[in-house]
This record gives sequence, structure tokens and C-alpha cells, in this order.
Amino acid sequence: MKKEMPPVHPGEILKEMYLEPLGVGVSEFSAIIGVGRRTISLIINGHSGISAEMALRLSKALNTTPELWLNMQRDYDLWNAGKKIQLKAIRNIVTAA
Repeated sequence: MKKEMPPVHPGEILKEMYLEPLGVGVSEFSAIIGVGRRTISLIINGHSGISAEMALRLSKALNTTPELWLNMQRDYDLWNAGKKIQLKAIRNIVTAA
């Protein structure tokens, strides 16, 4: 069985690869992108995900793409969902022709 490392929450990337190296605090960054401080705090602490709107805000402020943030969130969500559900119990109803 292949052991897979869990994807990193995009909030951790935001914190460790952008905010900390740039010396930008949560309050300052939240003001820059026009959201509440609590919103950024929830994201960087892994308690909230990246929405399409947030991805647009992050991409503008950090010179990235919205897809970068949404793809990270998607990978994180799919990995966690895969740990919660039992796919073996679901049968495929589409047969190959």
C-alpha cells in the first residue's frame, strides 16, 4: 500500500511562504486584501478554506494565480474526504463498452 503524505493546507503556504518572509502580519494583510482579520487568521490556522473570491484576492496581492490557491484547496479537500469515506462500498454502475 502506497503511503501518501497529506497535502499542506493553503493557509500554511500563505503564512510560511508569503506572510512571514515578507514580514506582513495578519492585520496588515487583511487590510490589504479587504477582509476581516479573523478571516485570514482562520485560513492560516487551517480552520477555513480558500473560496474563489479569496483566491482572487490572494492572487492579486501576491502576484500568483487564483488557480494556484483553488488547486491547493481542492487537493487538500479531496485528500481529507478520501480518508473519511469508504469508496470500496460503492459500486460502479457504468460498464465499459
